[in-house]
Amino acid sequence: MNQLDRALRHPGRKALIAYVTVGYPDLDTMLRLVPLLAENGCDVIELGIPFSDPLADGATIQQASHIALQNGMTPDGCFEVAARLSRVVDTPLVFMSYYNPVLRKGIDCFCSIAARSGVSGLIVPDLPVDEGEILEQCSRKHDLDLIYLVAPTTTKLRIRQVAERSRGFLYLVSLTGVTGSRADLDEGLEHFVARVRAETTLPLCVGFGISLPSQASRVARIADGVIVGSRLLQLVGCDRSLVSATAFVRELRSALDSVTV
Repeated sequence: MNQLDRALRHPGRKALIAYVTVGYPDLDTMLRLVPLLAENGCDVIELGIPFSDPLADGATIQQASHIALQNGMTPDGCFEVAARLSRVVDTPLVFMSYYNPVLRKGIDCFCSIAARSGVSGLIVPDLPVDEGEILEQCSRKHDLDLIYLVAPTTTKLRIRQVAERSRGFLYLVSLTGVTGSRADLDEGLEHFVARVRAETTLPLCVGFGISLPSQASRVARIADGVIVGSRLLQLVGCDRSLVSATAFVRELRSALDSVTV
């Protein structure tokens, strides 16, 4: 059982996964943020590699990526940041990257450096399972979990196919659309999670649109983990002291812990 498996399979505990964009709002703030996330209840931390065309992301993460790129952040810089963070936090780190930076670096080279940097897994939202075989092979070679996404529109056959080839956990997209804070989650979320649960024993973690502790509680009742990104980045952008972001994470942790498993 690797580091990511251990983090997601704690009996009686729902996983809290936080997304941050590497280099946003600036490198020093981001390097202070990640240890605080780990100390205040996050079980996994996604490190978003900033990209110029983040098609799955809403306005908040698009803006964060833009600012990080303006700050000079590069994929190589993300490897260096991951290595620094892995020396100071025990919480598993997962890269979220679009496929272009992986291809430009070279698939095996990217996986090799990511693993040496202390990263436990990869999420590549624009990589369909039909085209993932090479990255799957390279990620396994370097003991990285390749985590696929499943949407509410995904068919039963497709869910089964993705579940068979995903490792670590399945990333369930809570709605059809892009990332971003929302006041309400989709009414069909429970049915969607149940459909996926019937096809796999992998942990199911739900993201896209979760911005309130009450929403996190709802998700925790039906899934194994909650993924939060846009709202966290909004708070970090408004308050670089990180007091607001830390308080938000504590509220989420408390909401998850209040759910009876």
